[in-house]
Amino acid sequence: MKTSTKIIGIISLLFISSLFIFSSKKDDVTLTNEKNTSETYQIKALKIPTNLNFAGERVPTEDEDVKERIDRELLVNTYWQSNTILLIKRANKYFPIIEPILKKNGIPDDVKYIALIESGLQNVTSPAGARGFWQIMKATAQENGLEVNDNVDERYHVEKSTEVACNYLNKAYKKFGNWTLAAASYNAGMSGISKKQEEQLVSNYYDLLLTEETKRYILRIVAIKEIVSNPEKYGYIYDQDDLYNLPPTKTIKVDSTITNLAKFSKDLGINYKIIKEHNPWLRENKLNNTSKKEYQIKIPNNTK
Repeated sequence: MKTSTKIIGIISLLFISSLFIFSSKKDDVTLTNEKNTSETYQIKALKIPTNLNFAGERVPTEDEDVKERIDRELLVNTYWQSNTILLIKRANKYFPIIEPILKKNGIPDDVKYIALIESGLQNVTSPAGARGFWQIMKATAQENGLEVNDNVDERYHVEKSTEVACNYLNKAYKKFGNWTLAAASYNAGMSGISKKQEEQLVSNYYDLLLTEETKRYILRIVAIKEIVSNPEKYGYIYDQDDLYNLPPTKTIKVDSTITNLAKFSKDLGINYKIIKEHNPWLRENKLNNTSKKEYQIKIPNNTK
């Protein structure tokens, strides 16, 4: 009898212990299911617009592969909030310079978004050595008449580099017959796109199997265009005075050597930083100009 009582006691203890363990595990599950953000924080899937296009050329979003690719770019750029709001702000500053140059050259307005995704409208340098807003390589710049050396690098000249981009894209359009492929070739090169077309026996950008970067390229442009054109639709709220603006400038002509750009700036009533901000193509604290070439240097309108 005593032995039976002991056995019953042991069984009872085991049962109670198992209940405790089960209860503890249940509590753990409850804890892991608790929301790990504020109650108001939500990340929503996006509805993909059906009317997306680049330069009037429709994006075939009914294609499942294309749908997934454009969804990726819309999500990345919608939820990379700090980067996208900066793009919106800089676009207000520099698009007014770029847009009339595109129009003059017969280039669709949508091409301005190439500069936005290439550089974020900053004078950056790529690992391959491409520079400026339009990420132009040294050889391409020189072939198109830009001066590139340690003293002067006109890839950093917004107007002149935009003209070079226009020259390239007009040639690409003549070759491919549409702006989507012309823009894709800005990333992969005309020969690169042509080779893929020949290998794969297709001509449409959306039918080509391309490298990851070129595969994303047009969809990135289209996504940025969609968000920048419809900011409130994607949750971007701002006032006009939140955007960046380029101060009004005037130009002075210089056809001689400037031995000290800092002193030259001070004589104009400004400083070295200001003159370099308006003329980033001036790469040193001097302008050699042994050929007596005429340069146009921008200075603030209110400079005496």
